[in-house]
Amino acid sequence: MTVTETETLLLVGEACSGLGEGASFTALEWVRREFLAKLGFEPYPGTFNLLMSGQAWDEAKRCMAREAGIAITPEAGFCAAKCFHVVVGGCITGAVVFPEVAGYPPDKFEVISAVPVRQALGVADGDKVAVSVVC
Repeated sequence: MTVTETETLLLVGEACSGLGEGASFTALEWVRREFLAKLGFEPYPGTFNLLMSGQAWDEAKRCMAREAGIAITPEAGFCAAKCFHVVVGGCITGAVVFPEVAGYPPDKFEVISAVPVRQALGVADGDKVAVSVVC
């Protein structure tokens, strides 16, 4: 992991399929409003998932835990989340979302973006993908 003066974390993860719940979540009106207001874009329906591991990831998690990030305020019945701006594959902007829910996998890196990241990058499960996190 490399940390610059601007607090940009450079990581590499392995593309993986999610549970398929991201599309319905990102389509909710309150979610779209929150992301547009706080992150500056309307999310493409769905998320792009990376499996993270290793010392760089452990250090990045500690760094992000210390930072406030961008808080996503939920409607009743949903969990809050903390987000950070990211650049995936060196060219696609978005945000990593960490839902504040018990049992969320510690190695999961869930990205939302205005575009379908997997298709835009031509990525398949198992491919290594670079990501920069601004924290």
